[in-house]
Amino acid sequence: MAYIRLVKDDEAAGLLRKMYDAALERAGRVFGIVRLMSRNPPVMRASMGLYREVMFGDSPLLRSQRERLATVVSRTNDCFY
Repeated sequence: MAYIRLVKDDEAAGLLRKMYDAALERAGRVFGIVRLMSRNPPVMRASMGLYREVMFGDSPLLRSQRERLATVVSRTNDCFY
């Protein structure tokens, strides 16, 4: 099994510290999918930007429809987040 060392909250600095702080403010925790990208903060920033655009940007789909689609895809992929 592959192993990726994740950056803990107290180890985060610079851009990663800002992104962890934003996650804590937004959700009260840093979710695993966010922490998984902790080794490359610029990639994390780009991924979070894509997520925000897909989920909150202009779209013919309602927000609730986007959430349902995300849930179905995650379940189909046996993803637990």
